[in-house]
Parts: sequence; C-alpha cells; structure tokens
Amino acid sequence: MASVVFVFGGARSGKSAFALAQASAMPGRKIYVATAQALDAEMEERITKHRSERGSDWETLEEPLHLGPAVRGLAQTHDVAIIDCLTLWLSNLLGAGLSIEEAQEDLIESLRSLAGSTRLFVVSNEVGMGIVPENEMARQFRDMAGRLNQRVAGAADECYFVAAGIPLKIK
Repeated sequence: MASVVFVFGGARSGKSAFALAQASAMPGRKIYVATAQALDAEMEERITKHRSERGSDWETLEEPLHLGPAVRGLAQTHDVAIIDCLTLWLSNLLGAGLSIEEAQEDLIESLRSLAGSTRLFVVSNEVGMGIVPENEMARQFRDMAGRLNQRVAGAADECYFVAAGIPLKIK
C-alpha cells in the first residue's frame, strides 16, 4: 500500500539526510525528485554533492515545476521516492509566474491518490518559526509555504519534524 511521509524542518536541520537514510534502507527501485535548479555555480556544486551522496541505487528526476504529474508517474514505476524540496518548488513556481493554487491542488491530489506500493518522502522547509520578515514579498512567501506544509501534512500518513539532526515523529 502506498504511503506519504512528510519530513520538514529548518535549513540545515538534517531533514533531507533523515529522509534519504530512511528511504535508502528500503528495498526496491528508488527515485529522487529534485526541485532545485543549478542557476549558479554554488547551487551546481550542491546538486553534484547531493547526487554523489545518494549513490547508484538512486535515479534522479529534475522537476522544478510539475510535481503533481511527476508523483503520478513515479507511483507506477518506483517503490521508494523522495521529493526534495517543496519550498524550492514554491520559489520556482513564483519565478515562472505559474498559478500557485493550481499547482498545489494538483500536488495534493496526486499525494492523496498515490497508488501502488510506493513509499514517498516529501521534504520541505519550515519557514515560519523565525522572526516576521520585514518585506511584503518575504511575508507572502512564508505564508504560502506554511499553508502548503499544512496541506501536505494533512495528506501525509506520517510526519516528522527534524531539528539539529534529530527527527521527531508528530503524526
């Protein structure tokens, strides 16, 4: 039976490492859905490092915009998947001028209708625990990310909050 595991926490909290360790221990065909785009040298270096950390057991799908269709497709071909991360995806949608509401609705529907035996780990940043951002755009992004995280947590079978490398199961 398919299941969705939502893993969230602050920047450099260990959330991606936790999701990768959990998913790597599972048998079957694995895929990593990366939302990051190598728009500069530093990000390109990060992406290269993350690929090498995953190892040869993992296929990689770079999907910065269309996560709903990606989830529907991987459920038919893979046993274990990681989407990393939703806040980068949200930034990509904003930058591309796409409808945030439509994309979120499509993603949530794909999570709720996940078929087969796929175990899907969805990674996101928790951006609402710090100070209130000083500019309107940053506050809007924080609010959008918070609402998205709430919706994904609601659709997930399990949720883990990760802080300082320590995962806490909250659902």
